[in-house]
Amino acid sequence: MITVLGATGGQGGAVTRALLDSGHGVRAVVRDPAHPRAQRLAQQGVDVVAGDLSDAASLAAAFDGSSAAFAVTTPFESGTDAEVRQGAAIIEAAGRAGLAHLVLASVASADRSTGIPHFESKARIEGKLTEAGLPATVVAPTYFFENTLGGLDEIAEGLLSLAVPGDTPLQQVARRDLGAVVAAVLADPGRWIGRRVEVAGDAPTPRQMAAAISSAAGGPVEYRHVPLDTVRQASADMGAMFTFLAETGYDVDLAALRADFPGIAWTSFAAWAADQRWPRPRPLG
Repeated sequence: MITVLGATGGQGGAVTRALLDSGHGVRAVVRDPAHPRAQRLAQQGVDVVAGDLSDAASLAAAFDGSSAAFAVTTPFESGTDAEVRQGAAIIEAAGRAGLAHLVLASVASADRSTGIPHFESKARIEGKLTEAGLPATVVAPTYFFENTLGGLDEIAEGLLSLAVPGDTPLQQVARRDLGAVVAAVLADPGRWIGRRVEVAGDAPTPRQMAAAISSAAGGPVEYRHVPLDTVRQASADMGAMFTFLAETGYDVDLAALRADFPGIAWTSFAAWAADQRWPRPRPLG
């Protein structure tokens, strides 16, 4: 039995699917077991239990009887300090339960002092994990392909907007590939405990992304560059992140990652885009 925190979300859901496909029993910790997403997990044979990411006691109870766990934290509901408290509760719960292997989701480049608020909160959690001395692995993904799906209204208008220069590669990963990495890490704890794994599957430029979506959607999609000042005015956190992505970027060694996980059929952005259901873009007037 492997416990998954955040199993109804993007990362946790991908990990849950990968574990089920690998034949593992999965216990999903959710806020509301009656929620339709939680109910769908239960219908797939997942043991769904209630828990609170900030409550170490409820998490320790969920970890009880599990051979390992995957945990993800979020700053996007109550802020970065709340995310750090979630991480501290998860670490405390894993220690209380005597968990044999904790796989903790972070973000690529969180260990590079980027100054990005939600990268720094994850770095603080990683520091607490190191201090605790638990048997653990940090899995740190880059930008997700799926982030593009947040702009479907623009895609319908024939636009892909990003605050990254059109010819700058952006390391990204499909959530299903992240799930496959986590499943592989959980299957070989002796190799991965004590290690930090940064995960990316491809590095398309924004213009290449627009071309792939255009091909998949059956209509023209043009790339539009969003000025960094526009993003900064909307969100200091997102402004800091896109400044980093535009001017520095992630630094995942893709060749080494593939060598470490030879069993994963890594997904390119173009292949991922071809599998999505896009609105048919209207030609730009």
